[in-house]
Amino acid sequence: MKHIRDILNSRSKGNGNFFIQLKKVLGFKPKSIQIYRTAFTHRSMNIKDGEGNAINYERLEFLGDAMLGAVIASHLYVEVPSGDEGYLTKMRSKIVSREHLNELGKDLNLINLIESKIASSQFGDNIHGNLFEALVGAIFLDKGFKYCEKFIYKRVIIPYVDIAQLEGKVISYKSLLIEWCQKEKKTFNYHVYEDTGNDEVRHFSVKLSVDNKVVSKARATSKKKAEEKASKRAFFVFQNKMSR
Repeated sequence: MKHIRDILNSRSKGNGNFFIQLKKVLGFKPKSIQIYRTAFTHRSMNIKDGEGNAINYERLEFLGDAMLGAVIASHLYVEVPSGDEGYLTKMRSKIVSREHLNELGKDLNLINLIESKIASSQFGDNIHGNLFEALVGAIFLDKGFKYCEKFIYKRVIIPYVDIAQLEGKVISYKSLLIEWCQKEKKTFNYHVYEDTGNDEVRHFSVKLSVDNKVVSKARATSKKKAEEKASKRAFFVFQNKMSR
């Protein structure tokens, strides 16, 4: 286990390059470089502060998630005065979906800034969104709400938030399919089973049946992902009927 003082000393030589890359992402000069170092420190580094508290991006990820939600909620509240609570909640969920946050993190190449004992090739897609949220949290602590809000508008709202387009974006194909089956009084069943195959990582396979007929199959590293993939494939099978 490494002490925070030893880590700070070992990192000091690399701060220059990290600062240059970070400034390009932020668009402004950061004040406390250490806050951003924390935002890109993976738990595998096993760093502790003087009181034994873990030093990694996970707490900043929590904070960044809250800041994203608040700024986007405020934007939607102003931009869509006719939207009720349910509508606004659904629209915010579309903007801050894990898929969308992962895309944002990838676009900014945040994975290149992470310090970890795990090879980047071993991370799942969610690492990109996690780092993006941690970065937002770091900005809030380092520069305050106004800078944080400005960054979210620049990187999320202005380039990606199109109200009309988002209204037609599907958040969950599984929810959409279940809703349609219930409306049309169709039976459905997700048969999920473990599928190790030749992969080192455990996988799950799913067969989705509608009215006792298998309409799609999918495979993923979790039951939830496998069901969602199967539901998406089923959606395209029934798309014409579902759009009526």
